[in-house]
Amino acid sequence: MRWSLFGTVGLTLLAVGCGGGGNKAPDGLDNEPVQQSLKLESFNECAALERYIEDTATKQMRASLEQQKPGYWDRFGRGRGGVVFGPMPAEDSAGGGNVTSGGGSQAPKDSTGTNNQVEGVHESDFVQNDGTRIFVLSGNRLYAHRSWPAEQLTLASTLEVEGWPREMLLDEHQRLVIISQVAQSLPGVPAKTNGGVGGGMAPIADIACYGFGCGYYNADSTKVTTVDVSDVAHPTVVDQVYLPGVFNQARRVDSNVRLVLSDAFRWPEDVKFWVDYSEDLYRDEDKLTQAIDALIKSNEKSIRANTLDQWLPAGRHVDAAGVTTALPTSCGDFYRSNAPSALGFVTVASLDLDARTAAPGRTSLVAEPGTVYASKQSLYLAHPHYWWWPLPGQKDFTYLHKFDLSQPGRAVYAGSGTVEGTPVNQFALDEHEGVLRMATTVTTRLPEPEHEDWWWGRTTTASRVTTLGVKDGHLKELGRSEDLADGERIFSARFVGNRGYVVTFLQVDPLFTFDLSDPAHPRKVGELKVPGFSTYMHPVGDHHLLTLGIHREPNGGCCGTSTLKLSLFDVGDLEHPTEVSTQLVGQAYGWSEALYEHKAFNYFAAKGLVAIPFTDYSGSYSSPENYWQGFRTELRVFRVDLAAGLSPVGAVPMSDLFKSAGMPQWSYYYVPDVRRSVMADDYVYAISDAGVRVSKVDSLQTPLVTVPFQASTP
Repeated sequence: MRWSLFGTVGLTLLAVGCGGGGNKAPDGLDNEPVQQSLKLESFNECAALERYIEDTATKQMRASLEQQKPGYWDRFGRGRGGVVFGPMPAEDSAGGGNVTSGGGSQAPKDSTGTNNQVEGVHESDFVQNDGTRIFVLSGNRLYAHRSWPAEQLTLASTLEVEGWPREMLLDEHQRLVIISQVAQSLPGVPAKTNGGVGGGMAPIADIACYGFGCGYYNADSTKVTTVDVSDVAHPTVVDQVYLPGVFNQARRVDSNVRLVLSDAFRWPEDVKFWVDYSEDLYRDEDKLTQAIDALIKSNEKSIRANTLDQWLPAGRHVDAAGVTTALPTSCGDFYRSNAPSALGFVTVASLDLDARTAAPGRTSLVAEPGTVYASKQSLYLAHPHYWWWPLPGQKDFTYLHKFDLSQPGRAVYAGSGTVEGTPVNQFALDEHEGVLRMATTVTTRLPEPEHEDWWWGRTTTASRVTTLGVKDGHLKELGRSEDLADGERIFSARFVGNRGYVVTFLQVDPLFTFDLSDPAHPRKVGELKVPGFSTYMHPVGDHHLLTLGIHREPNGGCCGTSTLKLSLFDVGDLEHPTEVSTQLVGQAYGWSEALYEHKAFNYFAAKGLVAIPFTDYSGSYSSPENYWQGFRTELRVFRVDLAAGLSPVGAVPMSDLFKSAGMPQWSYYYVPDVRRSVMADDYVYAISDAGVRVSKVDSLQTPLVTVPFQASTP
């Protein structure tokens, strides 16, 4: 099983029935209709905010317990139960600088940085590079390297970071903003689930870690540590901010940092989501129903007795001198939606690194974070409509909220809108000249045939591109394309100027091209089918796409033999896109983090190279001593020539850093795979939790320098 590093637990479970919709739910728990006139409203007084939180908490607590009553699902048809899985966060252009401090006397002519979705909008990651220095978060430490000249790669310093470091941002003034999760023992019992159907209605036990150190699952706060790294040998902490909630994503434009945090409701400690088990109780349906009703009443009493400070604990600020200042909640910073939403809070926290104050500006919604997209001017939050249970005829809908980022210290609400379908990830959204383009897959639940014994139910899908713009405080639909690929769903999307690209998948991989020059009439103009599907698309120049995905044989269906596929497409003629070159990477069990994490994909335009991390395992495990014999992890490098196509250059091996006797010492946040890379002139740096290794492009298999990291144990 591979873990994905998401900001919160992205899987939510809710018992559901899939019968007909002719029966009513318990009073007050009917499905709520989709809100087509979406808006956010601020709270003018704290009493209103507290009342709204408690009303919402009571409703969702009751829904959770009502579903446990005997015969509950009989009222929805056949009484079958099941589980609905909420959406998993799926979940970014190369840059670099010529900073000379801390390295050699010169900097490389060209180097790569974080693979950002939008030029000038820097995304947080656990690796940062400025040309002469590479910073890496691994375990609970920051590792700062002098990386130029490449042959003199050295570890300049380490800094222990409180909690579980997640990601960081580096600005032009040599300030490193590190985001970590910390446990502060805040009041209440936060739910451990987030997003999707159910929205974290009930607190659940911590996931058993079994030696793998689940780390920030137990955290209840986010810490933002600003470090002065002008002297790479002596990084200095200059500012610390603690905020309740779990880190989701961060962006930086110039000196302005925006963090998106999510926080579960902090239930009173005596609220329970199940009655204590006894054999007699569970044999008597009437007694069990009465016990659940009594628990609902007792829970509501505890919920109504909770104070706002318990629902919304304060943060704190620690300055360079160690002086601590409380950061209490401001009720006027909170908004509620007029649409149904899952239970929780999402906050956009704004920090101006050039004008730091004790209190970062915060804009919060009583909602869930969903998908986050940011341009230089705007930040969008997209989350799904909340259905209590599935019924025939339902469609997926996404609620969109736009925030203006023109003020350095605050995200200002600009408008909201509703779109049919759901986006696959942040690349399904793009803002261009004030117009938002959004690619969505619309799932529709169909009536079930008589006697079909399948609790999941039947659905159909279609995909499209929709354009939206703000008018009178609302995100209004400007136009939409025709529906694409009936029965398939979007696996990747990318927008470049007035062009759009969408990949769907069922058995073959249609690449659709769009002309978006007229926002009122987005048009599909071309289509190309090739086996498999792409999960990430990267623009190369004005007329090519570099894609990474999974290759499947045309008759292989969903579960046939597959391998990684790197492809180059010519999209100069939008009506007739062509696949000009392909490289299959590895065997059937090969895997790369770049398949779902764009920051692991590294295209170096200056040298026409692309690097992707690659991991494979062959052989069988028979004893701890030979566990690593079949393990291979390396950085694969390919040349990208628009005329000649793709060709392999070689690989930087990293497996030897983890080959050892005994069981592997790795955890949720410390894994043996190569995960990132940096390229500078004719050198390639491979990065994992084990260390950094550099090789020259023409001799990748022969590393020049390796800097190992200290092993991180749970």
